[in-house]
Amino acid sequence: MKIGFIGVGNIGAPIAQQLLKAGHALAVNDLRREAAEPLLAAGATWGGSPAALAAECDVVATCLPGPTEMEAVCLEPGGLAGALRPGMLYIDHTTNAPALVRRVHALLVHEGVAMVDAPVSGGMEGAQTRDLLAMAGGTPADFARAKPLLDAIAKRVMYTGGIGTGSIAKIMHNSATFTLDLVMAECWTVGVKAGIDPATIYKVFTEAALGNQMNLKVRLPATYLRGDFDPRFSLALANKDLWLAQQLARETDTPMRLNALAAQEMAEAMARGWGERDASIFLTLQEERAGVTVRLPPAES
Repeated sequence: MKIGFIGVGNIGAPIAQQLLKAGHALAVNDLRREAAEPLLAAGATWGGSPAALAAECDVVATCLPGPTEMEAVCLEPGGLAGALRPGMLYIDHTTNAPALVRRVHALLVHEGVAMVDAPVSGGMEGAQTRDLLAMAGGTPADFARAKPLLDAIAKRVMYTGGIGTGSIAKIMHNSATFTLDLVMAECWTVGVKAGIDPATIYKVFTEAALGNQMNLKVRLPATYLRGDFDPRFSLALANKDLWLAQQLARETDTPMRLNALAAQEMAEAMARGWGERDASIFLTLQEERAGVTVRLPPAES
């Protein structure tokens, strides 16, 4: 099987290297040929354009900076949409807009081309060691076709559902990651200004519940994600803790905007009389505004 790979930047290049290591013939393309030189030295061939690359390959994959670049590669004159042949498979590793993924998919399906969106998580370092999670959306049949190639680049491959769901999973994961980074920066700046050593507050975060992902792996799956709000840690106690943090922020003249938003949400939940319920019940206010309920299926006995 010959694979065409477009986009050999910090993530794309090591992913493409994994495909070479797995024994696949590889043709590559990038706006900068020099970015592809290590791959060419390792045995890949150069595809002069997306269309030329597609003409000589069985599968084409892209790993591009974002939606603008993927749209150009796929939909501009001379792009992939007009060059992929019936029966081919297209895998998009771009962290992409789900609406664009679905628009490209609709065009390709009409031409008999299969498509899977499969962004990855793990960064450049993970791509170099294959320590990635690939989140793949598409039909079950298309996912089955793509999986051997995804296994070649990622130690963990997860089927996320229909086309576009891989992109949904990736962007929501990254949104949570970067927002949490800002929350930690808020807490660290307040803590340091209040008198604790940076190395100490960092170690506390790594050794306590947050560092062990207790909320993500234990508490939320048992409470909020099951709709079970019998108290493990009451909303009243959580509300007290957030207001203590707000008080310390005022005393140190340090902004805590995300903490203030969470405290406002908890205050509304307290006003509803939920103080003795589990603290996670305040998350249902977001569900009300979104008009959707997020629950895991019943646990198997």
